[in-house]
Amino acid sequence: MWAAYAASTFGTWIAFDAFPLIAILVLDAGPAAVSALAAAGLAVGALVAIPLGPWVEFRRKRPVMIATDLVRFVALLTVPIAVWMGWLTFTHLVLVSVLVAACGIAFRAASGAYVKGLVPPDELLRANARFESTNWTAAVLGPPLGGAAIGLLGPAVTVVANAASFALSALGLRAIGGGEPAPAPRPTTQLSDVLEGWRFILGDPDLRPLFLNTVLVSGLILATAPLMAVLMLSELGFSPFAYAVAFGVPCVGGIIGARLARRWTSGRVLLVAGTLRACCSLPLAFVMPGPGGLALVLATQFALVTSMGVFMPHFATRRLQLTPDDRIARTLAAWNVTSNLTIAVLTAAWGVLAAVIGLREAVAAAGALLLLTPLLLVRPRRVPTPSPVPAPAPPSR
Repeated sequence: MWAAYAASTFGTWIAFDAFPLIAILVLDAGPAAVSALAAAGLAVGALVAIPLGPWVEFRRKRPVMIATDLVRFVALLTVPIAVWMGWLTFTHLVLVSVLVAACGIAFRAASGAYVKGLVPPDELLRANARFESTNWTAAVLGPPLGGAAIGLLGPAVTVVANAASFALSALGLRAIGGGEPAPAPRPTTQLSDVLEGWRFILGDPDLRPLFLNTVLVSGLILATAPLMAVLMLSELGFSPFAYAVAFGVPCVGGIIGARLARRWTSGRVLLVAGTLRACCSLPLAFVMPGPGGLALVLATQFALVTSMGVFMPHFATRRLQLTPDDRIARTLAAWNVTSNLTIAVLTAAWGVLAAVIGLREAVAAAGALLLLTPLLLVRPRRVPTPSPVPAPAPPSR
């Protein structure tokens, strides 16, 4: 499982921002088109994935994970073929983005349930910290390698690497030994099953603030990613390699944060790490050309990913602990659908905002809103209910 995760994660990070780069460098797309590409893929993919939560819930999880890996492998391969044949269109990129996004939601819903059944409860934090450390290791190595490959061979080559990584992931999952018990059969998908994930999340007082915080933070951070690509590559003149280094090398902080997460078990870790990560996006609005601007991106990204490296293992573990086994797939699917839709809406909105007020101003607006998100992690103090005063006993006769 860990090897399969590592393979697909390395491929994804090697293809860091591959579709926006292809849209910019091959199709000559502008800020609005790049933001629309990211938004359309996530939004439509999330809508397609809505019924997949209950569908995954009542099936064996490992075959679902293998199937979604193979679908993504085939879909991604069509992009470099179209680039090399001169057939690539904006619509093609959007359709592949939709399919990859939908498969990603189904995969994450299945993998969360599978990991909880695979790992003993007292080892969940350790396992999630290892996944997080692997993710950030790939984030350190992948973008510089991908940037160098783009500079030498063009942006399509990184999509080939990403496609191959999903094939390797499928092989790794296939190699897992042991059986998987069949879930309870469910012949048809009811509307109540589709909505159960959201109903459970919003009805749980501990999951609800985590849900709102993580959805908004990821949406606001990723909404500015296409804008930063256009700002740095088109307006400030950074090379694709420098751009990849600026967002890849600071991911060393994620490795450090993931290792700290295994040792820092304070009950306030989510609040502290969540507050730190909310403070790191605003400085990106002041990036300038040259070494000084590159240094600013490196510093702010290092602080961001270090705090995320601490936050994410505790968040993932807490979410699994609070979710019953028979609702994990539906809960994770609902969570990821909402996250993708939020990212899509905010990405599209910030693309329009950048066209109206400017790239830097739009990035600054997202950074300012992020400063408010830690308020969702503050637990209100519960006033203890006073014990009722017993009524005086009636006088004895």
